[in-house]
Parts: sequence; C-alpha cells; structure tokens
Amino acid sequence: MVGFVIGVFALAGMIKGAIGLGLPAVAMGLLTLFISPFQAATLLIVPSMVTNVWQLFAEGHVLRLVRRFWSLLIGIIVGSVWSVFPTLGHGEFQSEALLGGMLMLYGLYGLFAKNMPNLAPYEKYLSPVIGYLGGALTVATGVIVIPVVPFLQSLHLKRDDLVQSLGLAFTVSTLCLAVFLQQNRIEAMPFDYKMALIALFPALVGMWLGTKIRYRIPEQKFRKVFFCGLVIFGGYMVLHQFGVI
Repeated sequence: MVGFVIGVFALAGMIKGAIGLGLPAVAMGLLTLFISPFQAATLLIVPSMVTNVWQLFAEGHVLRLVRRFWSLLIGIIVGSVWSVFPTLGHGEFQSEALLGGMLMLYGLYGLFAKNMPNLAPYEKYLSPVIGYLGGALTVATGVIVIPVVPFLQSLHLKRDDLVQSLGLAFTVSTLCLAVFLQQNRIEAMPFDYKMALIALFPALVGMWLGTKIRYRIPEQKFRKVFFCGLVIFGGYMVLHQFGVI
C-alpha cells in the first residue's frame, strides 16, 4: 500500500509541476480504485495543503487577492458546511460516481475550452454562487475543480494572478475539507497521519520533476494527454459504479 501511495502522489505531483494543476484530481481518482473516497481524502490533505500554500505565496499580493475574492472564499466555506450533494463517507456510491463525473467534465473542459467568455463584469454576482458549488463539491468528492477553475480562468486574469487565485481557492477548500473530515470522522476509517506525511515527499519530488518536464515536452501536448486521460478514467469510474463494466 505504501508503494502505491508513493507512486500515486509522485505522478500527481509531476502533473501539477508540469501544468500547474491536477494533483487532487489525479490522486483522488487513482486512490479510490483501492480505498474509499473518505480515506483517499485524508491522505490528500497534507500534500495538497503544502503545494497549494507554495503556489499561493510564490508571488506575493495575497491580501489584494483576498480582498477581491472574499465572496468566492465565503461561498466555498458555506458550501463545505451545507453541501447539497452526498458527502464523503456517507453514501460511498454517490461520492465515487460524482467524482468520476467531475473528472470527466474537467477533462472535457480542458480539451475543448479554448477561449473562455469574459465573466469579469458579472464577477460580483457569480463569485458567491461559484464558491458555494465549489465548496459543496469539495466535501462530496475531495476535489475542487468544477466550477471554480473555469470561473477564475474566465475572469481573464494575468498569468501570475490566475496561478495565485487558484492557489488561494485551493488552500481555503483544502482547509474546509480537513475540518469536514475531522468533524465527520468515521470510526472504521481513522486518519492515517503517517501515510499522509509519507505522501508529501513524493508529491514534492514529483512537482520538481514536473517543472523539468515542462521545458522538455510541449505543454499543449502534455495537457491534451492529461485531459484525455481524465475523460477516460472518469468515464470508467462512472460506468463501474453503475455496474456497466
């Protein structure tokens, strides 16, 4: 089991290092093949938090982004407390099927969303709604991707601001997920802090390797393979849950 966890987080970290995202999605998707979504989410907390904080504070200007996106962040917190979806550890079928569906949407979005519409004029009204849905899906699947990532990209931010904004949203959602897992801990699924710390090292090494790969392989080609893989893998998870395969 230890070797599998190390391999999963090394791969997930490498993808995040290469294209700037994907660690929670890859890790959750692969881990849930062998353990429950609740257990997988507990292993994700430490590596995800460290890499997100790294991403958040890499360029500074954090307070400026907090002032701009405070309603998005409040929405994430509210969504994680009052989710409209079945949550991790309570209804395993729904969580795994929902995770698979979200991975498919994420992959399709990455493949076909070439030019995002400019939603900046509607940011004030959309931010709390998008944040709520992101927080609700975080405690349902362990991953915050849809709709937060497409929304932030649709605001046409500068590259550094976009990377930091994603890091900010990911950091807050990971904190919310950690609180949720602690408050809803299932006795049969205790936290494995040792394994979570073990997962951190390969994730960081993977990120370092990913940054090296970024300069050797065309990013667009790498992204295409990655998102195609998410569509296939997410589709497999959904079909498997419905007993088709």
